[in-house]
Amino acid sequence: MTGRRPTAEIAAAVVLAAAAIAVLPRVLELFALINATVYASMAVLALSLGLVWGFGGILCFGQAAFFGLGGYGYAVAALNVADTTWAVPIALAVPAAAAALLGYVMFYGRISDVYMGVITLTVTLILFNFTNSTAGDQWRIGAAPLGGFNGIPSTPPLNLPGDPGNPLPPERIFAVAVVCLAACYILGKLVLRSRFGRVVVAIRENERRAELLGYDVRRYKLGIFTLGGFMGGLAGLLFANCVFVSPTMFSLFYSGQIIIWVMVGGLGTLAGPIIGAVLLQALTTWAGTLPAVNPSLILGAVLVAAVLALPKGLLPTAAAALRRLRRRDAAP
Repeated sequence: MTGRRPTAEIAAAVVLAAAAIAVLPRVLELFALINATVYASMAVLALSLGLVWGFGGILCFGQAAFFGLGGYGYAVAALNVADTTWAVPIALAVPAAAAALLGYVMFYGRISDVYMGVITLTVTLILFNFTNSTAGDQWRIGAAPLGGFNGIPSTPPLNLPGDPGNPLPPERIFAVAVVCLAACYILGKLVLRSRFGRVVVAIRENERRAELLGYDVRRYKLGIFTLGGFMGGLAGLLFANCVFVSPTMFSLFYSGQIIIWVMVGGLGTLAGPIIGAVLLQALTTWAGTLPAVNPSLILGAVLVAAVLALPKGLLPTAAAALRRLRRRDAAP
């Protein structure tokens, strides 16, 4: 049963992704479709933290750092290289390398969990302040002006691989975002089913015991942290193709939101952070249309209510309720 269940979940992810690609571009207007692309990119971002925190036991307050590095890496590379085919690997390599370097310093330096949260948050704030103070013509990387607080609004969209004269329309970019979300979910499932993933979960449960059994805890933590940085950079790349790149990608607002999405959706699951990200973004967007209502207050109220009423998150609570119903129906 445990072997068949992940396979069924992977098949369900493929079916849902195919249905979204086939249906949503036909029924949504352009603005709504771009919003749906934003939702998909944020779901990838939530999934990246859900993997690092929920299964690796590493509470990273700076996941927005990799998100912003992916967005800026893509924008700068796309403006300097005529073909975005080469901008994509650059945008993915930059946050992955940053996560590997930061993780090496933290894990091999034996820094405690509390200080890891402080360090990751500090790195995010440093990047925010730096990019926020890059206004002026002197702040540019090749042909890409960093733009200070205004960011880089003229980022070229993705083009077909090897065909820079054929940029993708919003419908295709939405399809790319959905495929990337499904691919990250499937990758997470496969990683967790592997020996590497089982050791990572064992370290989360009891780090000292795993160390005594001969596992190099630092290496496994570094691996899952780097994978999370890679996924966060992918989210930034997708975000840069539907919203312009700016220092707000490194802001405390995004850092806090990611943690809320994971907690509300369900820590220790892969689908939970995706559900939490999509639902809370939709709620925040709806709250923004109401007069005299601060969406951040509504988001905070939802977090408090979710922690008090659903401490395990939406998905684990719903799964537990479904199991109770099945047991009750199966009882004589």
